[in-house]
Amino acid sequence: MRATVVFSVLPSGMRHLLFSPRRVALKGAVLALALLFVLQSPQANQIEEKKSMNVKKITPVLLVDEIEPILPFWINRLGFTKTIEVPEGNRLAFVAFQKGSVEVMYQTYASVEKDAPPAMAAAARKGPTYLYLEVDNLDAVLLAMKDVQKVMPERTAFYGMREFAVQDPSGHFITFAQHIPTP
Repeated sequence: MRATVVFSVLPSGMRHLLFSPRRVALKGAVLALALLFVLQSPQANQIEEKKSMNVKKITPVLLVDEIEPILPFWINRLGFTKTIEVPEGNRLAFVAFQKGSVEVMYQTYASVEKDAPPAMAAAARKGPTYLYLEVDNLDAVLLAMKDVQKVMPERTAFYGMREFAVQDPSGHFITFAQHIPTP
């Protein structure tokens, strides 16, 4: 109905300019160019970049009252190397451990409360973290943890993993697991 009104309002000499085959083709070309520019815009590229993002690494940061008690757990029992330590006074505020490409970090609640925004700091003491570590030799880990209380005894899970769990000295739960090859 609107097109009819617009069409009838135009003087007859102008109607052919607006609706001629040449004009329709020109409008199509302009529309195609406009779409091309929109698709080439930074926003369109950002969407593509998000789709193609690869995660290089993910590292858990476990929060604790104090770091010193967990040092022997990771270094002596599991063979990790301490790669970073940040002191605060005569104590440690932060530490990172690494073994191969695997890394885990610990930070004290006091350090988080100083560094993090209030909303993050307030949520810091909500509870323990659960880590799931896949290893290539569960027997070696069992031997290293022989005198540590198991919070989940060794079992074979339906998803093909032989596993057990302990708590580290700060209360975080750690499950160690090894894939069982299928015959």
